[in-house]
Amino acid sequence: MRIYPAIDIKDGKCVRLRQGEANDKTVYFENPFDAALSFADAGADRIHVVDLDGAFAGGLANLKAVEKIAGLGIFVEMGGGMREVGAVQNAVDCGVQRAIIGTKACTNPEFIEELLSIFGEKIAVGIDAKDGNVAIKGWVEVSQKKASDLALEMAKMGVKNLIYTDISTDGMLTGANIPAQKAMKELIAPYGMGLIASGGVASREDIIKLDAIGGLEGAIVGKAIYEKRVDLKEIIGLVKH
Repeated sequence: MRIYPAIDIKDGKCVRLRQGEANDKTVYFENPFDAALSFADAGADRIHVVDLDGAFAGGLANLKAVEKIAGLGIFVEMGGGMREVGAVQNAVDCGVQRAIIGTKACTNPEFIEELLSIFGEKIAVGIDAKDGNVAIKGWVEVSQKKASDLALEMAKMGVKNLIYTDISTDGMLTGANIPAQKAMKELIAPYGMGLIASGGVASREDIIKLDAIGGLEGAIVGKAIYEKRVDLKEIIGLVKH
């Protein structure tokens, strides 16, 4: 299992939100590149980036910052606002190696088929779940579609990686939702789809529990790093097998 330290960018700054609420944010770095540099220094070889401005409004708003982060030579996956082929292409051109599609995967699955035909394994799907249903548009809306149904649909389509976020725990430092992540892993595993767990990681014990699920592609850790609840270098070493 790999550790993906998270950088959420809003108004050009590195922030964390509580449960996705745009007005409930904490700024940790004025410059997101400084966060990425600290992660690289701790031994991170992957970074999870979210363009929050893009997620809320659609489109990409922080590509220059993302390009600078990608310039470190670290594997960058990014989500937020990529609802057109051109936006995905722009992200890839800036050095993003995995583009995460959320809203459009739920509202227009044919878009994912189109992206897979162009970008292949560079495309991942992000499913953000609230009470079992898929939340979209930066978590502003909750759809009628079940997260499990969308995951299966994407797996059967050939998407190779799924980022699964439990909104109820995200940014709350209350602990990862282990049963939900385990159930999702068991659901998609027969299709060869990798799972990256996201939401709620608050301690090294959460990392150990996620790793114990077995076969996870990775775990995203955000606020726990910024609040010094976990030491990034330590947890990276914890899951290296």
